[in-house]
Amino acid sequence: MTTDATDSSGIRAYRVGGAVRDRLLGLPVKDVDWVVTGATPEYMAAQGYKPVGKDFPVFLHPQTGEEYALARTERKVARGYGGFSFNTDPSITIEQDLSRRDLTINAMAEDEQGRLIDPYGGQRDLQQRVLRHVSEAFVEDPLRVLRIARFAARFAHLGFHIAPETCALIRRIGESGELEALVPERVWVELSRALAEPDPQVFFESLRDCGVLQHLFPEIDALFGVPQTETYHPEIDTGVHVMMVLKQSALLDLDVDTRYAALTHDLGKATTPKHILPGHRGHEERGVKILKRLNARLKVPRAPAELALLTCRYHTHVHRIYEMKPQTILRFLRDTDSFRRPDRFYRFTRACLADARGRLGFENDPYPQADYAWRLAQAMNALDLSPVLNSGLEGKPLGEAIHEFRLAHLKTLIEAPPAG
Repeated sequence: MTTDATDSSGIRAYRVGGAVRDRLLGLPVKDVDWVVTGATPEYMAAQGYKPVGKDFPVFLHPQTGEEYALARTERKVARGYGGFSFNTDPSITIEQDLSRRDLTINAMAEDEQGRLIDPYGGQRDLQQRVLRHVSEAFVEDPLRVLRIARFAARFAHLGFHIAPETCALIRRIGESGELEALVPERVWVELSRALAEPDPQVFFESLRDCGVLQHLFPEIDALFGVPQTETYHPEIDTGVHVMMVLKQSALLDLDVDTRYAALTHDLGKATTPKHILPGHRGHEERGVKILKRLNARLKVPRAPAELALLTCRYHTHVHRIYEMKPQTILRFLRDTDSFRRPDRFYRFTRACLADARGRLGFENDPYPQADYAWRLAQAMNALDLSPVLNSGLEGKPLGEAIHEFRLAHLKTLIEAPPAG
């Protein structure tokens, strides 16, 4: 069997899913997946295809490496995204295979002549910019809630929105308790993919619009409705601010770890005592406690977890760096481990930049504090410590001497805040 040929036994291969969708949208097609009808695992192996599927038969093409899956149907047998049994009988049609897919725009196929197979109106929904479920079976897989919000974040710039009836189904999934069956690692995978999209804030806005943000990310949901001081935050609402920060992180083309730090930098504002609102004194320390629990619950990998904690704890230091005394700045550079981990410190300053610009009316304003903090860190890292290291001092006296040497140099680098 070639990539898309029909043999004498009626076995056919079809391009499916994202490859068809993206071609119709005029977007670059990155990966091509295939579905094969009429075949058995034995037939595929005999043709030289390498089996890789664990739960159902998936094969790699011997030359192209593209994935070929046997057409299948599925049936819900247990809770969670993994609670399905699969049927890959050769009699299953391409239409039956497409019926199990999440969205109509992902439930299209092309045959060997390039003819479109579109039994569920995917092309119509592409034209109308609608993300719509294929069938009621959508509610059986809670992971689809995260996937559709991720597609909303990917295609928001093209005008896509979630269909009201699909949003209602998502709400039903949230009320059913099925979201609790999601494995933390899978939630993090979907979250990290969503953060990489052009409009990552739409991921969270979509979940909130469909009533499930509170179930999946209650720490983020709790920020909406929390007021901030209008002078510094004309958008007032903390949740709106965080979404604006996340959008800025995408506009700045920050990496996923830094976008996660931008997302979680203000978690402590959700627990600010009401009597001090709209101020948020001490929100950094409160936020660290909340973020540690979030990182543990989602089993966030070490690098993004540490960068997020650093940003949550110290972002206001960068905002105020022109007001800080040299002694305080040096302690800040030490406490953020900038001497040993300058790359992480740089990404931290970029998250602070996104924070500063993620405010109504400040989106294009200069924020010299981020570059100033980075210049100071670079200068301190480039400082030649050999005069102290060769002084013969050891232990605590050596540490104190290094501190004083650095402080003396830092004082020569202090800049006045830019005018205006």
